[in-house]
Amino acid sequence: MRRLTLLLALVLSVELSARQPVHARHGMVVAQEPLAADVGVNVLKNGGNAIDAAIAVGFALAVTHSSAGNIGGGGFMLVRLANGQTTFIDFREKAPGHAAHDMYLDANGKLTRDSILGWRAPGVPGTVRGFELAHQKFGKKSWAQDIEPAIELASHGFALSYRQAEGFKNAKNLPQFAESKRIFQRDGKFYDVDEIFKQPELAATLERIAKNGAKEFYEGETAKQLAAAMAKNGGLITLDDLKSYQAVERKPLTGHYEGYDVITSPPPSSGGIGILQMMGMLEGSGYQKSGLDSAAEIHYVAEVMRRYYADRNEYLGDPDFVKNPIAGLLDPNYITKRRSTIDPNRATPSDEVNPGNPKGAESAETTDFNVVDSEGNAVAVTYTLNGGYGSGVTAPGLGFLLNNEMDDFASKPGEPNMFGLVQGEANSIQAAKRPLSSMVPTILLKDGKLFMVVGAPGGSRIITGVMQVILNVVDFQENAQDAIDQPRFHHQWKPDTLYLEAGISPDTVALLKGMGYKIQQGSNQGVADVQTIVVDKDWLTGGTDGRSSGKVAGY
Repeated sequence: MRRLTLLLALVLSVELSARQPVHARHGMVVAQEPLAADVGVNVLKNGGNAIDAAIAVGFALAVTHSSAGNIGGGGFMLVRLANGQTTFIDFREKAPGHAAHDMYLDANGKLTRDSILGWRAPGVPGTVRGFELAHQKFGKKSWAQDIEPAIELASHGFALSYRQAEGFKNAKNLPQFAESKRIFQRDGKFYDVDEIFKQPELAATLERIAKNGAKEFYEGETAKQLAAAMAKNGGLITLDDLKSYQAVERKPLTGHYEGYDVITSPPPSSGGIGILQMMGMLEGSGYQKSGLDSAAEIHYVAEVMRRYYADRNEYLGDPDFVKNPIAGLLDPNYITKRRSTIDPNRATPSDEVNPGNPKGAESAETTDFNVVDSEGNAVAVTYTLNGGYGSGVTAPGLGFLLNNEMDDFASKPGEPNMFGLVQGEANSIQAAKRPLSSMVPTILLKDGKLFMVVGAPGGSRIITGVMQVILNVVDFQENAQDAIDQPRFHHQWKPDTLYLEAGISPDTVALLKGMGYKIQQGSNQGVADVQTIVVDKDWLTGGTDGRSSGKVAGY
C-alpha cells in the first residue's frame, strides 16, 4: 500500500508540474522574448490591432533579442483578417546586385566562409520595408506609435536576462568585428545578468525610421552610412541595392488536413509546400494509431520528411527566378505515389530516395511571433538574421546587426550549407534573387473560423517542428502548451540522420535503430522553437517553447 501511495503521489507531482497553456479572452501575443511580448499586448490594449502589435513586437525584438530580432535581416508575415481576407508579405532579403553564382568559391573551387561571416555575407535587408507595407495596408495606429516602444527600450535600456548576457559573452562571431565587440561585449568587460543594456546608436536609427518611414532605411542617412561602410569593408550592398529593394505581397498557399483549412507560406518559403505535402502523405495513413512518439509513428513521419526534403532541395527557389512546380508537388496523385514508397518496417536509405517527378517540374538564427487581437485578426511573423547574431557585423554608427542570409543560397549546388541542406541549382546565387527559406508562418481554420496560429525559428528544422506541433494538436488532441513541450524529431534527407530530441524513450530509440536509422539524440538536437496560439471555444490559449525563453502575454 505504501508503494502504491508513493507511486500515486509521484504521478500527481508529474501532472501538476506540467506546464499549462496561458488563457486570455481578448488578445494574445506569443514571442521568444518576454519584453517584446509585453510590448505587443500593450499595443493591443491601447487600440492597436494585430498588425500594429506585430510591427511593434518586430521592432522591439530588434532591441531585446539581438541574436535574431532585426532590422538588418528579413522574413515573412502571414495575415488573416477577421473578415476572412488573407495575404502574405514577403520581405525576404535579396542578393546584392554584384552577387554571382560562384562568389563564395576559392581558386580551387572550395567553399569559403564568406557566406557565413563578415561583410560579404549579408543580403539586402527587408524587414523595415516589409513592416511598412503591412502598416500601410492594415495598421490602425501611426507608424511612429508602433516603433516608439522599441525606441524606449533601446534608449533607456533594459535588464539583461541570464540567457541574453551569456549569449553576448559566448558568441563567437561578435568579437571579430570591433563595433559588435564594443556594443555587445563591452570590449571584453562582459555584461552580467540584470545589468542595464542601452543601445543609443540603434535608438537614433529607430528614431529616424519612425520620423521618416522606411525610406530612411533604404535612401536616407541610414542607407548612406550603411552603403559607405559596405564599400569601405569589401561588402557588396550598394545604395542602389537599398533603393531598389521592395517587399512583395503574395497569395498564401492553402490546403486541407483532416477537416481543417491550412493557410501557409508560398515560395520563396519552402515550408508551406512542405507542410501541405507532408501532411498530405500522412492524411488517411493511420500513422497516429500506434501512439505519439512510438517507434512506428516516428518512423512513418520521418519517412515523409525524407521524401519532402528530397523534393525541396531539387525543385524550389525564388518564384521570381524559378518555376516552382507547386501544383505538381501538391497533386494528390503525386502525393499518393510518394507515400507508396514508404516501407512500414524499414528506414529507406536516403541514397535510395530521389526527388520525384512532379508535373511542371524543370530538369540557427530566426525568431517567430504570433498575434491575435480582440476582433479576431491574426498575424504570424517569422524573421531572421539566419545564424545567431547574423554575419557578426554591426553597421558602424547605426547599432544593428547584419544578416548572413547569403548562406541560404546553394553557394555550391550539391554541397551542404550551415544547416546541412544539400540544395540544387534552383536555389543558386543570382543578383537580386531571394534565397529559399524554411520559415513557415501558418494559420489553421476550423469550420471557417480561426483555430491556430503557429510558427518557429530553427533553420532547416522549422518546417518539421511546426508540422509536429500542428499534428500534436489536430491528431493527438494536445493543448497548445503540451503540443509544444512534446519531444520532437527531424529528418532532412541528407545527411541521412534522424535527429531526436531528449525525452524519447530508450526502447523507442532501439526500435528505430533496428529499422535502420542512423540516430543523433540529445539536448543539442533541438527541433525548432515553436510558438502557437490555439482558439479553444471562447478562449485564446497560448504555448511558448521551453527550449527558449519566450512568453505568452494576453488580456
